[in-house]
Amino acid sequence: MTAGTGRSAAANGEADAAAPVRAMPEGVRLHLGSELKVFYATVLAEAPPTALLDLIARLEVHPPAAADFRAGLLDALPGLRAFALSLAVAPNAADDLVQETLLKAWANRHRFEPGSNLKAWLCTILRNQFYTECRKRKREVEDADGAFAAKVVAPAAQEASSDLRRVWQHLGKLPPAQREALVLVAAQGMTYEAAAALIGCQVGTMKSRVSRARAFLVGSLGMEARGATAA
Repeated sequence: MTAGTGRSAAANGEADAAAPVRAMPEGVRLHLGSELKVFYATVLAEAPPTALLDLIARLEVHPPAAADFRAGLLDALPGLRAFALSLAVAPNAADDLVQETLLKAWANRHRFEPGSNLKAWLCTILRNQFYTECRKRKREVEDADGAFAAKVVAPAAQEASSDLRRVWQHLGKLPPAQREALVLVAAQGMTYEAAAALIGCQVGTMKSRVSRARAFLVGSLGMEARGATAA
């Protein structure tokens, strides 16, 4: 791939209003979805890093309402870390992102409305933190040529599975906006409407991002040929 082609692919990460992606066979889409769900379940099954658990344990729990909020943070931690991985890709960077999110959430817990969706609130803080850091670094976080993804260490729970490592590597080549959209819809099973509300974009934009991410992974993982054979 030439440098020019790589730049074009990265730029297309946000070209949500461009021509629609060709519809893929149902069998191929379902196969990709099953692999992504296995990937996401594997990440969720990982024990959260001790440093993050210790951070939550050190939070003060007075008054009693603070104890409930801390318990909510602990319950949300696996899903929050999985979401961070879908954005940052590198586990160390994802853990730093989760730590910043937990600290900001704790400092602003008085702004959280009890009874509302804590996970969605935390994910909003996390993705805002991620894109703020990207702007501060003033560098491209998209990596269509895979130079960054090639250096990424997969989460420990995936080391035993070559298939999961392949999915992980190719996910890392997607622009962050497409990657998070695909993880929310295809791996977590959120509706397009719910995912769009969480991210703060139009439903059509969410559908476009998921469609483009699926098309890229199907091509890069060689699923289209397998799906045609299976059909």
